Amino acid sequence: MADALIASQHTQASAKAASSLRTLSLISLAHWVSHFHMLVLPMLFPFLKTQLGTGYVELGFAMTVFAVVSALVQTPVGYVVDHAGARRILLVGLTLGGLSLVMLGLHLSYGSLIACAVLLGVANAVYHPSDYALLAAHMEEARMGRAFGVHTFAGYLGGAVAPAIMAALVTWVGGFGALIAAGLVGPAAALLQVIGNVPEVPPHHHHEDGAKPPKSSLLTPALIMLTVFFMLLSLSSSGIASFGVVALMNGYSVSFSEANIALTAFLGASAVGVLAGGVLADRISHHGLVAAISFAINTVLMLATTFLTPPTLLLTALLTAAGFLSGVIAPSRDMMVRNAAPAGAAGRAFGLVSTGFNFAGIISPLLFGWIMDASAPRWLFGASVIFMLLTIVLTFFTGRPTKAESAA
Repeated sequence: MADALIASQHTQASAKAASSLRTLSLISLAHWVSHFHMLVLPMLFPFLKTQLGTGYVELGFAMTVFAVVSALVQTPVGYVVDHAGARRILLVGLTLGGLSLVMLGLHLSYGSLIACAVLLGVANAVYHPSDYALLAAHMEEARMGRAFGVHTFAGYLGGAVAPAIMAALVTWVGGFGALIAAGLVGPAAALLQVIGNVPEVPPHHHHEDGAKPPKSSLLTPALIMLTVFFMLLSLSSSGIASFGVVALMNGYSVSFSEANIALTAFLGASAVGVLAGGVLADRISHHGLVAAISFAINTVLMLATTFLTPPTLLLTALLTAAGFLSGVIAPSRDMMVRNAAPAGAAGRAFGLVSTGFNFAGIISPLLFGWIMDASAPRWLFGASVIFMLLTIVLTFFTGRPTKAESAA
């Protein structure tokens, strides 16, 4: 009898682990799609410029529209996620974003480009609230940090492979076909979510006594500061990702290929750092301390990059280390939001703080573009130092463990 009971418990545990792995894989796939779709239009700018007869300013305006729309609707989408269901909204986001690109491929005009940017912005606002609500509800507590790490890594990977995929698609099926093919990835991923039967988030989370949690305001000091924290995190690295090659060539006299290798090392190390950070986040409850220490070391690395002229190999090594540490922070960042979210409001909480990314997306091109226009390429890295220092200060207010964590 006892053996049968043990066997039954083992079977249930194995089934639960398999379900968690399937859920994590499918949600991570959705995050891959979100980052891939964000880069589809920028990768096709040369094609769009030729077809539409516009300048890069007009094309850049489409991406500004994307960022502004995503910022405006991110928090409202979080409320919808918590009330209508994260799984349902994720399916809508994947389908809407994909079909907007298909529409543009079938009918290309400047008006349809702006309409596509608006719809992509709405779809982009779906992913963080839905994904994190699903992960927070269905992943094992002991593996939550690693789950967040895998999810973030998948997003990084989507952005990393987007240029190569779009270049291949343009070669094989042309610009119009590339838009349609890239768009169809969204509905295909949505179909996989349905086939894989990703479980929905329960409409209400309950306390241990079974009572519904009391309603609480989302605009808590912790979540407001975490929104600023997300913005500063993004600003500390977005300039390097966007203008790093040009800054390295103009400020350090490295070749185009050497600059690309250095930037690739920075971005690749960030993805690896995310996975390492997930393991760390599961073992340390003081998540803000992880961010503070990582950025403190990064500040030193970026100061050396700003004011010294190291050999190319050492410069690449500095950027590789900086990228790795930037990635390490991501899972702890997500754990901080999860711990600060009111009960039953994970979607809204992640929707709110993710607007920090959107604000950074609006500010970053203007700020770092101005730095490059001012012929001060080294201050691309110097500005990152300033944002890192501000982030370190903010971690002392955002990274305190909850009572539950302290008791554990």
